[in-house]
Parts: sequence; structure tokens; C-alpha cells
Amino acid sequence: MARPSHTPTATGFDDTLVQRLLARALALPAQVHVFGISGLQGSGKSTLARQLVSAARQQGIKALALSLDDFYLGRRERRELSRRVHPLLARRGPPGTHDVALACRTLDALRGMQSGETVRVPRFDKLADTGLPPSRWTSVREPPGLIVFEGWFLGVRPQPTQALVKPVNPMEREQDPDGIWRRWCNRALDDYASLWQRLDGLTWLKAPDFEIVRDWRWQQECTLQRAQPRRQAMDRAQVEDFVLAFERISRHAQDTLAGIADEVIELDSRRRPR
Repeated sequence: MARPSHTPTATGFDDTLVQRLLARALALPAQVHVFGISGLQGSGKSTLARQLVSAARQQGIKALALSLDDFYLGRRERRELSRRVHPLLARRGPPGTHDVALACRTLDALRGMQSGETVRVPRFDKLADTGLPPSRWTSVREPPGLIVFEGWFLGVRPQPTQALVKPVNPMEREQDPDGIWRRWCNRALDDYASLWQRLDGLTWLKAPDFEIVRDWRWQQECTLQRAQPRRQAMDRAQVEDFVLAFERISRHAQDTLAGIADEVIELDSRRRPR
């Protein structure tokens, strides 16, 4: 597998930005602050979430990071959706391929934790493309004061029906000619509203455009491969194909999230805030 020439988020975001966002998160009107970070694939959401958690812990605040990715449906559930609704739903990623009810229950359990309780947090294995069994979930044993929740389309609302008519790429044109898949995913966005309502604040890491996501997602895959060299990650062609399923919602997010998020941080092609 060829490697990208650089990994811009390896050193993370500037500490001034991290401290400013942490102050914003801790000022949210909630006893347990749930701070959302939305951004397209590879934009640095996970890196920023880790930095915020680390900075909070340095101040003596119990904090943890959660990812929308950890609430993906497993292969079996997605295969059932692919048989019942549309073959493209076998792929993880778009709205409708997450267990939204589990995500809501997990956030509620964490916010309501009492001393002495333990809450189990799901984890998803991306290389195996399925969720880990509950025995391998992360155990949280102390009530958190801050939860950083990140995901690639946090806060996004459904598109107008007329926007679904025209395919946005060859995958939609060839594999979803009747628009069944994209209409189903668009309707599924309504189901995420209850999850978005559990976010006390939302910051949007805005990419310069959708085209850069292909490179960023490839860098992510290379990072996964380096971390687990004995397991097989996607090659570049597979990543390019994988990203097609994200394109519609990604472009919609680029057009609309600035008016929904509490703060927008515009990034350049190297993920540096402008």
C-alpha cells in the first residue's frame, strides 16, 4: 500500500484553539457537558476530540471522547437492510447505518452516572467492519464532566425532496437509478434528530471542499494500516469507491452546517484553521 507524503494532524491542533474550545465546552449550560464536533471524513475530529479530553483531564475534569462511528450497525444488520431496502445499505457510513437508539441510551447513561456505577461504551472495528462484542466495550467507571462527541455528519438535517432527484456521482447514477437508497438515507436523517438534541454545543470543522476528502480519507486508511500492519486495510481504489457513498451528505453538510453549528472552523487542505 502506498503511503501519503504527510499526515497533517499528527501533531494535532494548536493549543490556543484547544483551550478556547475547551472553555466554550465547559461554559455550556449543562451539568455534564456534551460537546459535539462535526466534520467530514479525515478532517481531524478524532484528533481534536482527544486533545480536548487531554486538556480537560489536565484541569482535573473527568472527560471522555465518543465517536458516531462506534455506533455503526454490524455487517449482519446492514446485510438485512441491503436485502430489505437497497443493496447499497450493506455499506457502513450514510445515515441509517447507525444504531441511533443505542447512541442516545449511551449518552443518557453517561450523563446520569452516579459514583460507583459503570457504563459500557460500544466500539466499532473498522478493519473488520463490524462492532466489537459487548465484552470488549470500553468501561467508564467514573461520572464524566465532559463528553466530546464527534461524527462526520453531526447536526445535518434532511435535504429537500427535489434535491434528491439528480444523482451526484456515478455510484448513485448506476447503482441507485431510481433514487431508493438516497431517499431512504435522507428520511433516516430524521431519526438522528433525537441524538443531535443531546448535544449541548456543536463545532463544525469545515473542509475547503469535498474533493479534499478523498485524500484525507486515504490518509486515515494508511494510519489504520500502520497501527495494525497484520490486518488488511482498503487500497486507494477501494477508498475512492467508499467515499462515493458519503458524497451526497458531505456536500449537503458543506452547504448547510455553517448555519446550524455554534462555531465554524474553516480548514485549509492541510487541516490548518484559516
